[in-house]
Amino acid sequence: MASSGKKKTTMAKLTRERRLRERRMDKQAKKDARKRAAAEYPNGQPSEMLTDEFGYPVEPSEQDDPVVEAVAPSTVEP
Repeated sequence: MASSGKKKTTMAKLTRERRLRERRMDKQAKKDARKRAAAEYPNGQPSEMLTDEFGYPVEPSEQDDPVVEAVAPSTVEP
């Protein structure tokens, strides 16, 4: 019997390949971020350098600055 010419790829294989491509892209992005940081700060990173949860450098913004507000204690009568 002759087999069909078209090969079928399982969803599991497609998922594995997609995850692999994503990991490689993440790794390349981290590598590029390190290169950019090294170019911007040739003497090393400043101690106030902000990073996100993945280690990527983040530009400081006004939203990241915590705002301290005085709050009066609530007086709740039972």
